[in-house]
Amino acid sequence: MRDKLSEREIARMTGLSRNTVSKWLRAPITETPKYRREACPSKLSAFESTLKQALTAGARRPKHERRTARARHAKLKAAGYDGGYSAVTDFARAWRQGEGRHLLSKLYEHTSAMITTNLDFAECSTVFGDAR
Repeated sequence: MRDKLSEREIARMTGLSRNTVSKWLRAPITETPKYRREACPSKLSAFESTLKQALTAGARRPKHERRTARARHAKLKAAGYDGGYSAVTDFARAWRQGEGRHLLSKLYEHTSAMITTNLDFAECSTVFGDAR
């Protein structure tokens, strides 16, 4: 145990296997772990700007007019993308949670301000009691 944490707690916090944690804890402290991989370009890397542009344009459309992930994937395939569908959906999900969230919130604030300020005020005549 290090810092009064059990191997199981360390494994739970780091998301690593308990075997990996115990191996590292038994190893000398001077040794650094070598499990990290360097970032390498994916098949989607060449099409990220195109996909970001499509996602930004789609965020501005009404919900029923937005392109589906299947349609975006088909469009990328036509442009020469030979990767999988899940890579496109993972990228779109990450974009929505990151920079897309800010764009959508700004867009919502803008449209909700327009909706609330464009109210109609009408005169209605109401008759109370007997109208003779």
